[in-house]
Amino acid sequence: MIAWIVSNAGTLLVSAALIGIVTGIIRKMIRDKKQWKSCCGGDCSHCSHCGTGSSCHPNK
Repeated sequence: MIAWIVSNAGTLLVSAALIGIVTGIIRKMIRDKKQWKSCCGGDCSHCSHCGTGSSCHPNK
């Protein structure tokens, strides 16, 4: 078992790093969604969802 871990150490480290990065991205997306942050820039005059009852910016 230890020999297998040693022979695949590079793959295991890269996999662990990728899992950590993806987990961090997902956590940030969830946190931003809960805080109503968006990448749209907040200019609703050019939004295709403007006037459709969208809850993009509920505080406005």
